[in-house]
Amino acid sequence: MADVLHHENHGHDEHHHHDDTDITVFGFWTYLMSDLILFGTLFIAFAVLSSHVPMGTPSAKELFGESLGFVLTETFALLISSVTFGFAVLAAYKKNVNQVLTWLGVTWVFGAIFIGMELYEFNHLAFHYEYVNSLGETIHGAGPTTSAFLSAYFTLVGTHGIHVTSGLVWMIVLMIQIKKYGLTLPNTRRLACLSLFWHFLDIVWICVFSVVYLMGVL
Repeated sequence: MADVLHHENHGHDEHHHHDDTDITVFGFWTYLMSDLILFGTLFIAFAVLSSHVPMGTPSAKELFGESLGFVLTETFALLISSVTFGFAVLAAYKKNVNQVLTWLGVTWVFGAIFIGMELYEFNHLAFHYEYVNSLGETIHGAGPTTSAFLSAYFTLVGTHGIHVTSGLVWMIVLMIQIKKYGLTLPNTRRLACLSLFWHFLDIVWICVFSVVYLMGVL
């Protein structure tokens, strides 16, 4: 009788954990939808303001024409990190802790490369880019206050960068938890949520690259 009760309680606990997982993933999907609205709003703002380039300030073609290869490399770094994260998830299904940690580490490195390149690009544009204004003066730096177009650009790309940085911090915390406690149900659930978040940011960046850089240059 005691064994039957124990089995029933154990089954109830597993069902409870399963319900918690479903609720957590559903809640995270809800968060991603709210984030989608945020980025959608920023894309709309960029589309409206991208044509507001006062005379004597640099346009998208002038800003990104020569650096498109740099941004393409940056894009590939994030795309590769999405692939390596997929390998981490596959390793989690096999319950291989070492492989999960290895692939998460590789993912983190590529994500950090992406952020490093983005910061370099921001620094170059805001402080080192030179252009001649309508008065014939040489201006150093094309920052967010230069034009409405650049305000929209820095806001959109910067918001995505902040999200990627948050994902990198989350990844470090998760690697520490997996290293300490293994692939427990809560850690597996966190890995699944982070995977959704990371792939979501990958899709958003593809849209950013297409709309901001490619369409801007073309």
